[in-house]
Amino acid sequence: MSKLKDSLKKVGIHLLLILGATTLIAFLFLKFFLPSYTNHGQTVSIPDLEGFSYEELDSYLGARNLNYEIELDSGFNADLPPLTVLKQLPRAGSQVKSGRKIYITLNSKNAPMIKMPNLVNSQLKNVQEILSNIGLVRGEIKYVPDIGINVVLEQKYRGRNIPEGFELPKGSQIDLVVGDGLGNQILDVPNLIGMDEIDAEFLIIGSGLRMGRLNYVTTDTVPQGTIVRQIPPAGAEVKTGEPIDLWISEIAKQRDF
Repeated sequence: MSKLKDSLKKVGIHLLLILGATTLIAFLFLKFFLPSYTNHGQTVSIPDLEGFSYEELDSYLGARNLNYEIELDSGFNADLPPLTVLKQLPRAGSQVKSGRKIYITLNSKNAPMIKMPNLVNSQLKNVQEILSNIGLVRGEIKYVPDIGINVVLEQKYRGRNIPEGFELPKGSQIDLVVGDGLGNQILDVPNLIGMDEIDAEFLIIGSGLRMGRLNYVTTDTVPQGTIVRQIPPAGAEVKTGEPIDLWISEIAKQRDF
């Protein structure tokens, strides 16, 4: 009987030793090995990369032991240089483990093309929202005599009238010709035939009228840039702010035989 008790005692002691050793190993593993293996407690703060150029990312993030990946989808901001960081994920200030990858969206090199809407006859107060919603910018506003107060009469890009559907880069500036509501006066159309385009425009605007469509015709007999036709014709009676369409000469291109 005493031998059995001794055997059981030895077995119990061995079990206690094994249990103690297991507990010690588990404690050391969780306390020292696992944290060092997973970099537990070693985090870095994500920097704000918006506005950085693509060329700066390697050195800047490499020094902070962070990686990055460029997203296939790019954005566009006309106010920023091409290949500038527009967005990042995770956001700036996030705490992440060392070596974490940051996903970057860059500013596109080329602006996407936007189809011009029809702003003519729209109220000026609505035009800003229309342009902003499609990614265009309202530019200079030029008031001319016309019975329609704050009504858009012309839409221009780089000095030229542009029709609805015309494609232009996102972020382009659209200048507007707007009525001032004072277009009831009757005027005589001046004679513009033989004038150059610049002088004709100066006279049209100075007469209380406005430039209409510009048409170019090829001729060998009239100097280039000369007005050869106008509608309405000289002497016609029109209201203040009426458009004057012009036909302007171009030199015929010589052919190489």
